[in-house]
Amino acid sequence: MENLKKINPEQLLFINGKLTPSVSGETYDVINPTTEEVAGKVAAANAADADLALTAARRCFDETDWSTNTAKRARALVQLRDGLLAVADEWRHQLVAESGVPLAFTYGAMLNSSVTDINYVLELLNSYAFEEEIEDLGSPMGGPAKRIIRKEAAGVVVAITPWNAPVQTNLQKIIPALAAGCTVVLKAANNTPWAATMIGRVASQCPDLPAGALNILTSSPNANIGSLLTSDSRVDVISFTGSTATGSRVMGNASKTIKKTLLELGGKSAMVILDDADFEQSLPAAAFVCANAGQGCIVNSRLLIPLSRYEEAITILEKIFHNIPYGDPCDTKNIMGPMVSAIQRKNVLGYIEKGKAEGARLVVGGGIPKDRAKGYYVEPTLFADVDNKMSIAQEEIFGPVLVVIPFDDDEDAIRIANDSIYGLSGSVVSASFERAMHVARSVRTGSMNVNGAFFFSANAPFGGYKQSGIGRENGVAGFEEYLEIKTIAIPAS
Repeated sequence: MENLKKINPEQLLFINGKLTPSVSGETYDVINPTTEEVAGKVAAANAADADLALTAARRCFDETDWSTNTAKRARALVQLRDGLLAVADEWRHQLVAESGVPLAFTYGAMLNSSVTDINYVLELLNSYAFEEEIEDLGSPMGGPAKRIIRKEAAGVVVAITPWNAPVQTNLQKIIPALAAGCTVVLKAANNTPWAATMIGRVASQCPDLPAGALNILTSSPNANIGSLLTSDSRVDVISFTGSTATGSRVMGNASKTIKKTLLELGGKSAMVILDDADFEQSLPAAAFVCANAGQGCIVNSRLLIPLSRYEEAITILEKIFHNIPYGDPCDTKNIMGPMVSAIQRKNVLGYIEKGKAEGARLVVGGGIPKDRAKGYYVEPTLFADVDNKMSIAQEEIFGPVLVVIPFDDDEDAIRIANDSIYGLSGSVVSASFERAMHVARSVRTGSMNVNGAFFFSANAPFGGYKQSGIGRENGVAGFEEYLEIKTIAIPAS
């Protein structure tokens, strides 16, 4: 962790084109979850700051040509992309210090590829048909007409992001929203403010980004500005990523003024290993539940194994979980660092105790590592003999905990996988492509990985079924979430 002492994170808010302290002048401490020490400070926004950000975003949308000037938006996004790439090495160490994410992951989706994915949005912006004419099928209300379908920016967007993949989720929201012509107020997770303030620092140096197009707020846990932002009448769209419980409250706030609401919420995804699979080859992928300490909505936290090969699988998994590399997140061999906070560790340990109380068999882990005197660590944990009705099989733990559930046949596996309030992701492995695809098509979830392939890509829509959310991010579908559709009829010539 020695190199993390050299970080110099941006402490200021970004409002109306300027880096600025909070109106109150207050700051709050950012805690390093690996050392449990204060890593630095950041501005603590309150209701007055939120009001300034919304005023700036509304003014920029209503009074400038940002929403209609695609060339300016493209130039601004190129400037933002290049600026973020230039600070990537500094930024990654800030991210490790505030979140405990393994440094190795910042060279992929946690930072680098999330910045380069801006290229996809730029290509889409430059090729997208914001206006097109459709065929005249006649109308009972008049004679022949030409009908133009126009896609227009939806307005002011409030983006609220979580702490588990903060750079990725920040960019995944603000980039398509800005490209679509919206203006944005980003409220960062209080645990990981620097994943947002660096964007503000770079944005302040982008000459083609007008004042108010992007605004960034960081706030302490007690500020409660999220409810103010999501209920304000100046806001047209809310894009939220977080827990299902909080998403429900966001939806309630938005309903008061009928805002368009995009929700990417919890998951309890199932990985299904069919009886013809090569267990030695396929089971190591189940350890992905421990990546970033299991703090990921898309991780497959339920593993479904055929009863006929159940104990064989547990024997293999036990060895895998005993050898998962974890510890110092700056060691690039480790796939797992600490939990993000003491509160999150307490929640995960509580679920582990609940699993034992409900009768699940604890095979590996289950506690705080004895060799980790500092840091919010939880051991990689494996439960066997889990019934899908147990709390640890139904509720999102958001920690390095895998629950293994037996099934009888393919249809039973599908039934168990679907027996959840969630539907975000999932996986299936089989020697038979046809059997695997039958499972993939039958599980009600927003994405499925078949035989080791991975769904996530800048051009692939991502989102959930059921209580895992509403709407999509990434791809054309994610871009269009920030557009409204207008039909214009003109007389036929």
